[in-house]
Order: sequence, then C-alpha cells, then structure tokens
Amino acid sequence: MALAVAVAFVPVLSGCGVAAQGDFNRGKQLFAAKCSTCHALRDAGSTSTIGPNLDAAFGQARAAGMDPQTIEGVVKDQVENPRPSTTNPSVSMPSDLLSGTDLDDVASYIGEVAGNPAFKGPQLPNLPGALVFSQNNCAGCHTMQAAGASGTTGPNLDDVIGTETNTKGGKDDLKTAAGIKQAITDPNKTIAPGYPASVMPQTFGQSISATDLSNLVKFLQQCSGKGANTKPCQPATSGKK
Repeated sequence: MALAVAVAFVPVLSGCGVAAQGDFNRGKQLFAAKCSTCHALRDAGSTSTIGPNLDAAFGQARAAGMDPQTIEGVVKDQVENPRPSTTNPSVSMPSDLLSGTDLDDVASYIGEVAGNPAFKGPQLPNLPGALVFSQNNCAGCHTMQAAGASGTTGPNLDDVIGTETNTKGGKDDLKTAAGIKQAITDPNKTIAPGYPASVMPQTFGQSISATDLSNLVKFLQQCSGKGANTKPCQPATSGKK
C-alpha cells in the first residue's frame, strides 16, 4: 500500500465532518497485513521506505490542527482513488486494496495514530536481533510480544518458537538455531499449518547479512514466548500514554 499523501487534499477535506467509525485494533491488524510492507508508521512498528512515511506525512498537519477524522478522510480518498499506477511505488499503489469495513478500520486507525506524538510505538529490547526484526518489518506479519509485534499474516512466533513442545523434528525443529535460520532463509521448505506458501519473502538469505541473521536467530530463540517474563526481552510499555 503506497499511500501518496498529497497536501492538495487537505483543504478539500478539512472540516468536511468525516466520522471516525472504524475499529482501532482491527485497523491496526489490517494495516500490518496490507500496508506495513510499504509504509513506515511508528505505532505499527513498521519501517518500510517504499511508500511515504505516514508519521512524517501527517505529523505537521496534525500539529497545525488537523483532526483525526480529516486524516481518515484523506486516507480513504487516496485508497479509493489511487494515482495511476507507475513504476514508482512511492506515488502509486494498487487499486481495490481495501474497501468497506476494512477501509473504515484502517483509515480510522491511521487517522488516530499517524504523526501523533502520544503513540510511541513498540519499544524494543536492547538486543541487536530485535533491531534486525524491526528493520526487516517482521512485525508486519508476525506476533511476538517481546518485539511489540501483532501481525497475523504469518504464524505467531511466541507459539511456534516459544512453546515448550514442537511438532516438527530434526533439522526443521523451530527450537533450534538451524531450524529458525532455515525458516527465515528458505521459508517454503516447511510451511506452517494453516498458512499458504510464498507469503514470506524468499530473499532474506541475501538481504540480511550473516551477522544480522545470526543476531535475529538468537533474539528469536531467546525471547519468543518470553516477552513478559524474561528481563532482557521485556520491551518498554508501548501505546498511548
């Protein structure tokens, strides 16, 4: 979802009385699944630079008095009427990406949090692998308490890595470093039950350095399923003050 936030929309929609009607939590989940691969948004823990940073796009207007309902209206308008598709994803996005209640929820969520200093986003543990997790937008697809992640596109890492038992065995066991590394670098090798193939990027083996990959694996081993109980893995309190 490459949302090209245009200043020209602001005076048109300001004061038009667009009612906030979306579900905040559902909107946050849908943002993680549909939008976080392209947009940075502090509250969602997403850091992608493909499309505009939504905190930067709306922060100045919000500080100048733009209300959440107007931001919601801008988001809806641009999703419903995306710019013509070009080779530059920073100024265009797919048509029909969201509609109906899904669009209401995402637009309402963005309207509430984008550029809002009251929302600090997930605070990561002081572990190098946690930063790798964030920089590669793992939170957009996975839930992991220690990383402040609530994505639902892929498996819940607190369950598949952090549980005491694992149904897989041998080298594919997600309790082992080798198994976790394989799941990152060759995700179609073993598909988690209930999830389709080819959803997770196939390029992490090339795009993540060997050092970063090692740190990420260590972080997942150390902190999956232990975010609330193990001091090194405890993130700072996130969300609205």
